[in-house]
Amino acid sequence: MGSRASSLLREEDIEEIKKETGFSHSQITRLYSRFHSLDKGENGALSREDFQRIPELAINPLGDRIINAFFPEGEDQVNFRGFMRTLAHFRPVEDNEKNKDPSAGEPLNSRNNKLLFAFRLYDLDRDDKISRDELLQVLRMMVGVNISDEQLGSIADRTIQEADTNGDMCISFSEFIKVLEKVDVEQKMSIRFLH
Repeated sequence: MGSRASSLLREEDIEEIKKETGFSHSQITRLYSRFHSLDKGENGALSREDFQRIPELAINPLGDRIINAFFPEGEDQVNFRGFMRTLAHFRPVEDNEKNKDPSAGEPLNSRNNKLLFAFRLYDLDRDDKISRDELLQVLRMMVGVNISDEQLGSIADRTIQEADTNGDMCISFSEFIKVLEKVDVEQKMSIRFLH
C-alpha cells in the first residue's frame, strides 16, 4: 500500500511540498501513505470524521480544536497539501537550518508560526484576541470536571490580568507572544517522529 500511495504523488508535487513545508522526500511519501490510509472516502481529501478516528486526537482534550486547525474557514475537507501545511507547524525548528533558502519566507515551523497556531487554538471566534470566555472554554476542555468553575474563573482572570497590557480585558497575539517569551514553544510544539 505504501508504494501505491507514493506512486500517486507526482514528483513535482513532492518538490513543491518540500519547498513549502520543509519536509524531506521520505517524510512526504510516508505522510502521504498515512493520509491515504485515513482517507476512508478514497476521494483524495480528509473529513473531520477521518481525523476523529485517529486515537491520539480522539483522547486529546483539545482534539477538536486541533482537527479544526486543519480546515480552512468554511471548508469541510482538507487535501494532502493542506494536511502537510498544518503538520509543518509541528516540525522541529532545528530542521530550518538544514533547509535554509534565503529567498523563502518564514518557515511554517518557525517560533512565530508555532505561536500563531497555538494562539488560534484559543481564539475560538477568530477575532484575533482571546477573551475570558474563550480562555475558560479551552481550560474546561483541558481539565474537564477536575477543577471547579470558580477555580477555572480565577485562573482565567489571573491569566488575563498578567497578559493584558493594553487593558482591553483580552489577550492579543502580541500579548500572547510576550507571555510565552521564555517558554520553549519549539520543544512543546514539535513532533519528533517528523524529524
